[in-house]
Amino acid sequence: MTPPDTTTVLLLRLAGPLQSWGDRSTFNRRETRPEPTKSGVVGLLAAAAGRSRTAVLDDLAGLSLGIRVDQPGTILRDYHTVSDYRGQPLPSAAVNAKGLQKLTSPAKHTHITQRFYLQDAIFLAALEGPTELITSLEHAIRHPAFPLALGRRSCVPTQPLTLGQRTAPLQDALRAEPWQASTPVRKRWGRHNHNATHVDLPATLDDPEGNDVRDDVPLSFAPTNRTFTTRRTRHTYLAAPTGLTPDPSRPPNNGGHDPFALLGW
Repeated sequence: MTPPDTTTVLLLRLAGPLQSWGDRSTFNRRETRPEPTKSGVVGLLAAAAGRSRTAVLDDLAGLSLGIRVDQPGTILRDYHTVSDYRGQPLPSAAVNAKGLQKLTSPAKHTHITQRFYLQDAIFLAALEGPTELITSLEHAIRHPAFPLALGRRSCVPTQPLTLGQRTAPLQDALRAEPWQASTPVRKRWGRHNHNATHVDLPATLDDPEGNDVRDDVPLSFAPTNRTFTTRRTRHTYLAAPTGLTPDPSRPPNNGGHDPFALLGW
């Protein structure tokens, strides 16, 4: 039986055509942070586990989080104009005594909204916590109860989403995992960095003594009571294996052909 104080790290590969990790933006302008937020990652885990929006999040929010930026992607702006097809003024946020929305005054016939996304970005997320909880979350990610998204419902993740569990500490697990950038990006980098076995990648780690404060730890996802608290983080760079050249730390295969490899030995 696993001791109750044993911790394990779950690695998630957060990649897709579009991602959007908003924190403070609301209404008609929804921006995205350059990397996943803790609220977004916790929301993904809660959806996989089948938790309702009013469910308690203490165990998920209490997990230590580390994000490694393997491919930063680029910003995409989605620009919309909204109008009433009948030509009537748009409703405002105010309501009358009957609870019906009032029309804008002065009349407004066009509403502009902007949504910002990260396109072609790839992140490696590490979550550290009790082994029993991590194991249940990995199973949930592989068999999600609700559709999973990268910050917004329209942002569907690509596979593989989970890379499995690691017994090493969170930072060591992030450092040891091979570079997850796309093949063209890695090859292009390799042409300018010949024979490089490792690449320095930026990372953000939960740290009680960190210098940066982020207000993205969810206390409740309830539609009428969405509340968040803060966490401290620190930024660093981690040297990750590129996978482009043989790792000198591994013994070479001097024999060339290995017939036992076909047997999985």
